[in-house]
Amino acid sequence: MSKLETRAVVVKIDGNHALVRANQADGCEHCAGKGCGAGKLSSLFCSKPRQFEVINPINAGIGDEVIVSVAEGAVMRGISLVYMMPLALLLTGATLGNVLSEPGQSDSYAAVGALLGLVMGFALVKRTSMHKGESRYQPIISRQVHKSCE
Repeated sequence: MSKLETRAVVVKIDGNHALVRANQADGCEHCAGKGCGAGKLSSLFCSKPRQFEVINPINAGIGDEVIVSVAEGAVMRGISLVYMMPLALLLTGATLGNVLSEPGQSDSYAAVGALLGLVMGFALVKRTSMHKGESRYQPIISRQVHKSCE
């Protein structure tokens, strides 16, 4: 299975999880060459380093430079879950509200249905994303970076 990787520094330890600060300037390995330039684009909009909670199976310590990896498809699944599910339930709620409405009241029923669908979508995303034990969807510290002596 292919993985996406980036360098990060461990900032805090909390049990088997660690808070890491990713090096924003790195991007992927192609950013230094003729890649897509996402690393340069993100540096325009993100002025301070971002921190993420990751699984720490190698027991890295505070200050260690590590490689954080995530399964390639996990990013797209996460995006689909967070954005598409609430949108789909919003549209479903609006459609159901419109279909079940009384004559002349379709707009208000559609609005209420859309709102209920959106709230249900966000609640479902929150419930689904709270499975911390499922490591296939979460970033994980795969190894520690060993600095060479110069």
